[in-house]
Amino acid sequence: MLIIPAIDIKDGQCVRLEKGEMASATVFSNNAGETARKWLDMGAKRLHVVDLNGAFAGKPKNEKVVKEIIAAVGEDVPIQLGGGIRDLDTIERYLDDGVSYIVIGTAAVKISGFLHEACDAFPGHIIVALDAKEGKVATDGWSKLTGHDVIDLAVRFQDYGVEAVLYTDIVRDGMMTGVNIEATVKLAQALTIPVIASGGLNDIEDVKRLMAVEDEGIMGAITGRAIYEGKLDFAKACEIAHASEK
Repeated sequence: MLIIPAIDIKDGQCVRLEKGEMASATVFSNNAGETARKWLDMGAKRLHVVDLNGAFAGKPKNEKVVKEIIAAVGEDVPIQLGGGIRDLDTIERYLDDGVSYIVIGTAAVKISGFLHEACDAFPGHIIVALDAKEGKVATDGWSKLTGHDVIDLAVRFQDYGVEAVLYTDIVRDGMMTGVNIEATVKLAQALTIPVIASGGLNDIEDVKRLMAVEDEGIMGAITGRAIYEGKLDFAKACEIAHASEK
C-alpha cells in the first residue's frame, strides 16, 4: 500500500487546510522542493501535489513551485498533481514537465466531456478526485455541494478510463480524526479500478486499518497534517505499508 504525502501549495508555500477552507491555512514550509525531497528520503513512493490557489481560481497559479518539486525529486518518484486543471493544454504541459498523473476534480463534474477527452488524450495518466460530504460530491475547492452521488459518478468515470479514484471525506480532511474507512471500502467495492483514500489519516493505527481492507481495492492513502505535525511517523508508516508488498 502507498502512503502518499500531500504537498499543498498556497501562495508558493507548503500549507495544510482544515476542511478545505483557505482561511484555515497553516504554513509548514517555504521550500516545496526541499519538502518533497524530505518525504522521498523517508520512503515516499509517490507524491500528491495540489495547487490550492489554482483549485479556487480554476487555472494554475503555482506552476513555478510545481516545477521546483519536479526538479527536486527528478525521476525518483511519481508525482500526481491537481488544482485548477481545466483544459487539455494544461494537462499536456504538466505531463511534459514531468508530472506522472493529473488529478481532475471539479472539472470532471462541471465541464461536460472534459474528463472523457482527457482520458482519451492521455491514457494512463488521469486520476479523478471525488470529494464528498455524506455521500454527495463537492466541487470548487469543496465550496459547493452537488446532488451527485459519489458512487454513481465514480462508476461512470471508471468507464471513461481513469486510472484511479481519489476519494476524500471533506468533513475529515485536515482534522486528523481518522479515515472514513467504511465509505472508502464501499466505494472501492463498487469499482474495478483502485481507490486512493484521503482525509483524516491520523496515526499508525489508521494505516493498519486501511491495510486490512487493501484487498477491497484500496491502493493507498494520502496524508498531510498528521505528518507535518509529527502525529504520524511517516517513515514508520511507509515501512509498515510497504511490508505488505513483499
